Amino acid sequence: MLVLEDGRAFYGTSVGAPGEAVAEVVFNTSMTGYQEILTDPSYWGQIVVMTAAQIGNYGVCAADEEAARPMARGFVLDRCCPVPSNARAAASLPDYLRRHGVVALAEVDTRALVRHLRSRGVMRGIAVCGQPIPPREELLARVRAAPPMQGLDLAREVSCAVPYVWGEEQPATGGAAAADSERLPVVVLDCGIKRSSLRALHRLGCRVTVVPATESAEDILARRPAGVLLSNGPGDPAAVGYAIETVRGLLGRVPLFGICLGHQILALALGGRTYKLKFGHRGGNQPVQDLRTGRVYISAHNHGFAVDFESLSASEVEPWFVALNDGTNEGLRCRSFAAASVQFHPEAAPGPNDLRWLFEAWVAELRARTGAGG
Repeated sequence: MLVLEDGRAFYGTSVGAPGEAVAEVVFNTSMTGYQEILTDPSYWGQIVVMTAAQIGNYGVCAADEEAARPMARGFVLDRCCPVPSNARAAASLPDYLRRHGVVALAEVDTRALVRHLRSRGVMRGIAVCGQPIPPREELLARVRAAPPMQGLDLAREVSCAVPYVWGEEQPATGGAAAADSERLPVVVLDCGIKRSSLRALHRLGCRVTVVPATESAEDILARRPAGVLLSNGPGDPAAVGYAIETVRGLLGRVPLFGICLGHQILALALGGRTYKLKFGHRGGNQPVQDLRTGRVYISAHNHGFAVDFESLSASEVEPWFVALNDGTNEGLRCRSFAAASVQFHPEAAPGPNDLRWLFEAWVAELRARTGAGG
């Protein structure tokens, strides 16, 4: 059973672990990529509803994970395929969900649920599976007692505890990657970084050092990076005050590039504001336009907050990308500093690869600034 904070209830069959999950209920319109969605740290504190009619037909495998474990609190599906058909599959989706303790419902009327969330807006909910279900009134009281997403600092909860150097397939605290002096030094401020972003930078010849979201500007600069990536992550960007102060301390001292939450943090550091969207953008089929060239790209999104671009100084910041569905700001560039950011996910995973060139362009810019080859 899934009970929303407005009292609406939906019923289904448990295909995950027994237990309950209380979190914000959001929906994702991607047709594939459910394992990447489940393990994306930006979904920490959320129950994800998939709009595709069938999920699980190609199973799961370790190579598709964006973190060491699932980050979504719960998962809601229409039809769940229990027997995958894929040579890469190491397990079925239900086995994966149970192994990692993720509460999941299938056989839910997801069309009705998503239409409800679109009209009313995303809201808190409680999913209860595999155990005697308490009365709806009791579940509703638990939901309404849970904190809303506004004001929540969740980046601290998913950030790394200590710095580490990224290796091609997994984090490592030493070894060849740490000793490779020919790689371009880049620091990632980890507010909930996805492995695909780290892999993209590593493949482009960067020595990627990941630091906690609470790392100070001075400690980051002491590492002498060629550039700093401000990562994606969960929660309310306005609540991550420590990261906003860090970015203020980095502006004008090192090139910056932000993704998703990193985009919002950069805007806040520049004196702007953010606001919560009614139901957010989540899916791999979102059209955005590059305002410099007029070209349209299909991009991967996962954000419930957005930047109020009108709150930024036009003399200091220019818009870069815009969402064509609703006009939301999807990117900005600083006029005086070497700093830029995008609201969407250029690493995709899941989603189209239209915008992976942004990593290439940023690394090329860093190499030109430092005079490094590669």
